[in-house]
Amino acid sequence: MHEPIPMPAAAPPAHPVAFTGQRPVFRRLVTRGALLELLTLGFYRFWLATDIRRHLWSHTAVDGDAAEYIGRAKELLIGFLVALAILLPVYLAYFLLGIEAERLQSFASIPLFLFFYLFSQFAMYRARRYRLTRTVWRGLRFSMGGSGWSYAWRAGLWSLATILTLGLALPWRQAALERYKLRHTAYGSLEGRFDGTGGSLFKRGWWLWLLLPTGVLLVPLPFLVAAYKAIEWRWWVGGIRFGAVRFESSLAKGALVGIFWKVVGWYVLLGVALGAWGGAVLFAALSLVDLPAGDERFAAVAQHPFLLLGTVVGYLLMAVAMGIVVRLYLNRDVWAKVAGTTTVHNLWVADDIVGQGDQVDALGEGLTDGLDIGGL
Repeated sequence: MHEPIPMPAAAPPAHPVAFTGQRPVFRRLVTRGALLELLTLGFYRFWLATDIRRHLWSHTAVDGDAAEYIGRAKELLIGFLVALAILLPVYLAYFLLGIEAERLQSFASIPLFLFFYLFSQFAMYRARRYRLTRTVWRGLRFSMGGSGWSYAWRAGLWSLATILTLGLALPWRQAALERYKLRHTAYGSLEGRFDGTGGSLFKRGWWLWLLLPTGVLLVPLPFLVAAYKAIEWRWWVGGIRFGAVRFESSLAKGALVGIFWKVVGWYVLLGVALGAWGGAVLFAALSLVDLPAGDERFAAVAQHPFLLLGTVVGYLLMAVAMGIVVRLYLNRDVWAKVAGTTTVHNLWVADDIVGQGDQVDALGEGLTDGLDIGGL
C-alpha cells in the first residue's frame, strides 16, 4: 500500500503553462529545414523533426522550468531504415501478387488494408513511447510501457464500432484509447491516468456529431474541423493526471478557427501559384517546339524536357511550401494556443519523486515515417 501524499495546509496556486517561442525564429527553422529536405531528397527530415521538437519543448515551461527533448536525428534515421526492412517485403509481396493475378490482388486488398491500419496504430503507439522517453522536465524523463499490439487491436475494434455507429462512437473510442495510453505513462514515479470520458466529450460537441452527417455541405468544413479540434484538445488536456497533478485548459471553441482558415487560404494561394507556374512552363515549352499545330506538336510539347523539368520543379516547390505552412500553423501555432491556455494544479506533488523507466528505440518513429503518418 502506498502512503497517502500529505496535502499542504493552504491550497497552492495553479501554475499556467507558458510558451515563449518566437514565431519568426520557428519560421526560419522550418523554411531552412524544408529547403534542406528538398536538397537531400527528404533525408534531412529526421534532423528537421528533431529541431522542431527541441524548439517546441524548450520553449514550453511550467513554473519557470522548460521541457527538454533529448532525442537525436540519428536515432530517427536508424529507426526508419529498420522500418524499411520490415515494410519493403510486405510491399514487394503485394506487388508480386498483383503481377501474378489481378483477381488475387483485389482479393488481398482488404486484408492488406486491415493489416496496415493495425500496423499504423502499433507504429503510432511505439512512436509516442519513443518521444516520451526522450522528454525531460526538471531532470526527470517520462516513461511509457504497455503493448503496441494491444493498443492496435483496441484501436481497430473501436474504429469498427465508430464506422457501424456512423461516427457516434468516436468520443468513446478516443476516451478508451487515451485511458490505455495514459495508464501506461509515467513521469518519474508519478503514474499517469486519463479521467476524461466519452460522454463528456460527446456533450461538449454533440452539435458537431449532428452536423457532420447532415450539414457538411451547409457549414464550411474548416469551421467544423477547427471547432472539433479545440473541443478535443480542451477535453484531452483536462483529463490528464499524474498522481495528484492535474491539468486544465481554457481553450475556446473558436480558438483554432483562424489558424485553420489561414491554412486553407495558403493552400488556395499555393494552388493558384502552381497553376500560374504550370501555365508559364507550358507556354515556354510551346515556344520551343517549332511544329505546326496538331497532334504531332502536342506530343512533342508533352515530351519536351523543359516541360517535364518545369512540372517536377513546380510540384517540388509546392510540396516545400505546403510543408512550411503545415509546420508553422498546424504544428507551432496550435501548440502555442493549447500550451498558452493550459494550467497545472497540484504541481507541488512533483517536487519529490524519483526517475524510472528506460529509453526505447526509434522503431515506432521509423514505422510512422515509412507509413507517412508521422507527427510531433
